[in-house]
Amino acid sequence: MTLLPPADSLPDPPALSDAARWRTFLWLWGSQALSVLGGGLSAFAMNIYLTQSRFPLEAQKPELAAALALTGLGWGAAAILGAPLAGALADRWNRRRMMITCDLLGALLLVLGVLMVTLGTPPVWLLTLFTAALGLVGTFHGSAFDTSYSSLVTRDRLPRANGLMQTLWSLSGLLSPALAALLIGLPALARQGEVPLLAGALAGLPDGVALALGIDAASFLLAALVVSRLHWPQPPRQDGGRGRPSLAQDMRFGWSFIGRRPALLHLLLTFAGVNLLTSGVGVLHPLLVRFTLGTPVDGTGAALATLWTALSAGGLLGGLLVSVTGGLKRRRVLGVLLPMIAAGTAHALSGVAGSLPLTAACVLAFGVMTPVMNAHSQSIWQAQVAPELQGRVFSVRRLIAQFTAPLSTALAGLLAAHGGAGSILLWSGALMAVLASAQLLNPHLRRVEDPLPEAPPLTA
Repeated sequence: MTLLPPADSLPDPPALSDAARWRTFLWLWGSQALSVLGGGLSAFAMNIYLTQSRFPLEAQKPELAAALALTGLGWGAAAILGAPLAGALADRWNRRRMMITCDLLGALLLVLGVLMVTLGTPPVWLLTLFTAALGLVGTFHGSAFDTSYSSLVTRDRLPRANGLMQTLWSLSGLLSPALAALLIGLPALARQGEVPLLAGALAGLPDGVALALGIDAASFLLAALVVSRLHWPQPPRQDGGRGRPSLAQDMRFGWSFIGRRPALLHLLLTFAGVNLLTSGVGVLHPLLVRFTLGTPVDGTGAALATLWTALSAGGLLGGLLVSVTGGLKRRRVLGVLLPMIAAGTAHALSGVAGSLPLTAACVLAFGVMTPVMNAHSQSIWQAQVAPELQGRVFSVRRLIAQFTAPLSTALAGLLAAHGGAGSILLWSGALMAVLASAQLLNPHLRRVEDPLPEAPPLTA
């Protein structure tokens, strides 16, 4: 095993061999996998907390739907609205230090979250503010992270790196549900004498939500420690001799860049449509498990963990597929649209499967397709945007592609309060498949990988 090198002992990436650069990327990837895993624990624990502890009764279905929607909306809205500022700062600041700062802020927020759930019953509005703060920190961290590895990894390894990035989220989702369900149940087991070594520490807790949040905080601290021992340079800015633009000009730059490239804009709008149709699953899956599939209250956590595990197992398989094969070398847009059609079909079938095993199989298929289309999209963008511009451009890319996700969460909560979660999944998946099929005929998307034409310098 290669020992982690001290921060100041690594030369700048241009002086590193390909193998050394890849090894540094793997350390960076592994460090962030820790915090992503911790974040998955917190997210799943909060969902179980709302579904099983706060609003367990069928008569509380509207309140549960509203709470799930508000907490999801708070996280998503803060993350997306903060993206332009985060991207501009990622191109201005040292990206490594920005990641460390965000990891430390995330740990601090989670410690406050532990206090919040152990000292009383926090109202839904406070939980919404808490998730919004985590979402804002996450988007700053993501802007620094996403733009760091593309300048560290050589171009021929980027598709494999993108595949590993997809497996990062999927691996977290695969492990987090089972770990969170275990942590949630530990205090009850301690009170029953099943875990005598922890009885004194855990018996007084109503559930394991605080424990999950505390482990998440520790994962952020460990990630910050690892990143502090690595080093990579920030790409030099290219401002065309016009002097350093203002922060507001930097925030507008990404809009100008994408607006002058219709092919990239059409790709973004396609993902915006897909996110509108599918991002409500965080609200719909708990309701599907509890009311459509008829799962008893005390089995909700395990059933929901089954779906989340299936989704993440599929994502892990899809990410590994891209990592091993490198994905399509040409016509990568087909690697986006064809998996998108398959994912929409699986999403629709998950709403009418009628049993937990069949629903999990559909969710697994959806999970396999998602990292395949995401990795190919990321490779297209990295080939079209210079590293020194990626912070500003990718942040606007994230905003345009994902601004519909909070709307999807809110809409899912509204519709599910008055209708069945299964029918919502059916129609949203069918529309996703139709949208992706139509984009196969879009002339802009067929040219999205063509070399960009020369254009006058963009003014920030």
